[in-house]
Amino acid sequence: MHGLTGTADAIVAPGNAEQVSELVAWCYERNLAIVPRGGGTGFAGGAVPVEGGIVCSLERISQIRQFEPEFWHMEVEAGVITSRIHVAARKSGLFFPPDPGASEQSQIGGNIACNAGGPHAFKYGVTGKWVTGIEAVVAHGNIVRMGGSMRKDVAGYDLRSLFVGSEGTLGIITSAWLRLIPAPEKVIPVVAGFRDIATGVRAIGRIYGYGLVPAALEYFDGGSLAASRGNFPGGIDPGIGFLLIAESDGTESEAEALSQRLSEALSEEASFVRLIDDRQSVDELWRWRTGVSFAVSAQRGGKMSEDIAVPMGAFEETMNMISEVGKRYGLATCSWGHAGDANLHATFMLDASSDSQVAAATMASAELFARTLELGGTVSGEHGLGWVKRDQFDLQFSAESARLQRLIKSAFDPANLFNPGKKIPMPALNMNDHNP
Repeated sequence: MHGLTGTADAIVAPGNAEQVSELVAWCYERNLAIVPRGGGTGFAGGAVPVEGGIVCSLERISQIRQFEPEFWHMEVEAGVITSRIHVAARKSGLFFPPDPGASEQSQIGGNIACNAGGPHAFKYGVTGKWVTGIEAVVAHGNIVRMGGSMRKDVAGYDLRSLFVGSEGTLGIITSAWLRLIPAPEKVIPVVAGFRDIATGVRAIGRIYGYGLVPAALEYFDGGSLAASRGNFPGGIDPGIGFLLIAESDGTESEAEALSQRLSEALSEEASFVRLIDDRQSVDELWRWRTGVSFAVSAQRGGKMSEDIAVPMGAFEETMNMISEVGKRYGLATCSWGHAGDANLHATFMLDASSDSQVAAATMASAELFARTLELGGTVSGEHGLGWVKRDQFDLQFSAESARLQRLIKSAFDPANLFNPGKKIPMPALNMNDHNP
């Protein structure tokens, strides 16, 4: 909850890449900022026209251009809803693993621009891993294609990867080539409850130590459970202070074998372990997982939630640090997220109508970021910097790393018109000076 608002000078909804090209050329001729917008589900304000400009909505650019199920490949336009890709792949026995929480609203172009993650990134990786090519409109309205349907391509610099996670600051993604895989035959989540954080973190260590690779490895601390336990399928005892969901998948025999090994790894100090092996119960579990954020928000009417990530060895220390920071600013805290990646949704719960609580949470977030960097972590594991975290850019990166990234931005967008002010603050640069 950051209360971020903005007003566009105009909103344009092109119907194809050529019309995006015309819009960008027109804006570049007139020195007008361009704010790309997909489904608007981001958490960092990347699609908000905070300082005005022309909003380029990609919702009408929404065709599946090509689908080759026999070769596990698909070319889709930027405005295609994520869930539509999931359904189309599944109908052909295939699987597109990236599953950000707002899959019914998010668009694939925005997912790529933010390099969206999700619960199953532990085994399958974030969105960028599944993108083999990108079509984008860059400065002056030029349409470029980077990569394609090839599974391997090392002929040039990997410009495709620069656009993944670029948050609309290098150009506007208009389509992408996506890699698919055969769908797993069976999924079996294993749910384990622990009395506290320490026992739960030791269980995560055993999963690593046993060499097990679940499709998802999610955690929920005591605060997030207090907010959401009433909706948990089958209920959770109030004495549970830490919950893990480890999902096995594969063929039926593979999923069953892995679920048994996960149960063994988790059961050593667990208060309970449950295997969930029918489709309806699996769906109910993941619906509960999606609703945790809303349940937390409902506790006090708002929240400020940050997607920090740290080295696995600092996971337990980070959870305790979140609580410590909250107490210092008089705020209730909780966290949940992707245990396998040590990607925490560190949350300060607040009354959104209270200016003092919002100010306290803002200061608490700044301290949270600083402490996270001290632990060798990052201020954003999956949501990006957008507008709300832009000030963290120069705090996280060294001067040389920041300089190189700014040179990339300037090479693609010399007039700084693509989503200016987002992700990477752009002070005046002497582009003739390429020496450290």
